[in-house]
Amino acid sequence: MKKEILIKIIGNYYNALSYVSKPYAADKALYLFMKPRSGKLNEEQSDFLNTAFQEELKFETFPIMTYRWPGTGKTIILTHGWESNSARWKRLILELRKKSFNVIALDAPGHGKSGSEIFNAIIYAEFINVVAKKFSPDIMVGHSVGGMACALFQHKYQFPNLKKIVLLGAPSEFQDVMKRYTDMLGYNHRIVSQLNHTINDRFGRPADSFSTAKFLETIESEGLIIHDQDDRIIPYNDALLLKNSFKNSQLITTKGLGHSLNDATVAQHIYNFIGV
Repeated sequence: MKKEILIKIIGNYYNALSYVSKPYAADKALYLFMKPRSGKLNEEQSDFLNTAFQEELKFETFPIMTYRWPGTGKTIILTHGWESNSARWKRLILELRKKSFNVIALDAPGHGKSGSEIFNAIIYAEFINVVAKKFSPDIMVGHSVGGMACALFQHKYQFPNLKKIVLLGAPSEFQDVMKRYTDMLGYNHRIVSQLNHTINDRFGRPADSFSTAKFLETIESEGLIIHDQDDRIIPYNDALLLKNSFKNSQLITTKGLGHSLNDATVAQHIYNFIGV
């Protein structure tokens, strides 16, 4: 109940602000959308990440923290989603290490030990590019917006060594994600219409051009899409859009796992796909 009240207060405040300045209100609304809450790792997560070789890379002025569990096999990069962390991959990493894979996870922008105040798929894709140039991955596994960022990275840079991409609960259309956000906050039409102009001015392209489905149309890598029918964060229909665009892909539908998909059955699907 407290969360619902807070959301209503914030929405009403920005709505009122829009009558003073639409651009300012929309700018604040966009910043709120892209600003992850600060979160601390628990002891178990910290202990696990401390088993990795930690190396800081850089994109422009932003540090990128990477965690590497060396192996003699193929190289896999793991990208987590919004307000998550690299320790989410513990179950998968432990199994991949047994099979000698060379595993790299990275902290997303604005998360963990990586820099940037804001988080979005655009800057995330640039972080991934820096990490990919360093470690030359054969496989990428991305959860949620981490999956969208992987698709944008490969669409933009066409990394030749990347043979397989796994997308877990990934969103398709950024515009749909924004609508769920503006609906949740109850923003008025002044903010909603201005947000489109703000996004275009900020990123040089309209909101509807940021589409994982469109990015995937240009990707030759083999793909695995896993999405849960009960995902309340990213609707299952997004997975269907991705499958229709990703020409060399397969879709696995789960039931009852929700958005996290952090389950042994999902890990097994990934192992089967990457040839474990």
